[in-house]
Amino acid sequence: MKKGYELIYKRPKTLLSKRMHYCPGCFHSTVHKMLMEVVEEMDIQEKTIGVCPVGCSVFAYDYLDVDMQEAAHGRAAAVATGIKRMLPDRIVFSYQGDGDLAAIGTAETIHACNRGENFTFIFINNGIYGMTGGQMAPTTLEGQKTTTSPYGRKPDTAGMPIKMAEIVSLFERVAYVERVSCNTPANARKTKRAIRKAFEFQMQGLGTTFIEVASNCPSGWKCTPEESLNWLKEHVFPYFPLGVFKEPAKEKV
Repeated sequence: MKKGYELIYKRPKTLLSKRMHYCPGCFHSTVHKMLMEVVEEMDIQEKTIGVCPVGCSVFAYDYLDVDMQEAAHGRAAAVATGIKRMLPDRIVFSYQGDGDLAAIGTAETIHACNRGENFTFIFINNGIYGMTGGQMAPTTLEGQKTTTSPYGRKPDTAGMPIKMAEIVSLFERVAYVERVSCNTPANARKTKRAIRKAFEFQMQGLGTTFIEVASNCPSGWKCTPEESLNWLKEHVFPYFPLGVFKEPAKEKV
């Protein structure tokens, strides 16, 4: 029997053995591993296609051993729509950050959800533009300081942080929406289960599935990885609560 730490650090065969470029403490690498564990466990490596646009995860195709398609900034939903419609038997997912999905890609995101396109969004919400210098994002919290909001986000001029999970859950053709995180081992396991459920619902043709990961950004937040976990618990989760916002009725599953 394998020891606990061997199971924790075991690399799935679907995750390429290459050093990642992500900052220490960032959740991207954790989500990458869990995503590829799901692909391996479901035995869908040859059927899975990922779409990765511009952002911190722009080099995801260097780590994920599945077919990957690059997309222009904000256009992952449009690309994923085209792939899924042409290859309906494939498992298709987009992997996007908040600046990509909820800013430049807002229209693509909203309309794909409204149409009920049968692919999975994996949305990493770290409340900041991590790759381009730490600017304010659509999900930056009220009062949170960034390079473009040095005195904190002011709702009177910047509006309130956008709650994407709550918004997309309102569309009739969206099948499943859950917000998760990776700040604890228990929450990380819930993230993995959510990804698997999203793929299973997609395979049943139930409509759009949307997984939002409330993530950290130690570099952009100017703090240590440990401090970023405390910030998530104290500030992010109260505004972006974790949980299931929508899932298929049992009689449809």
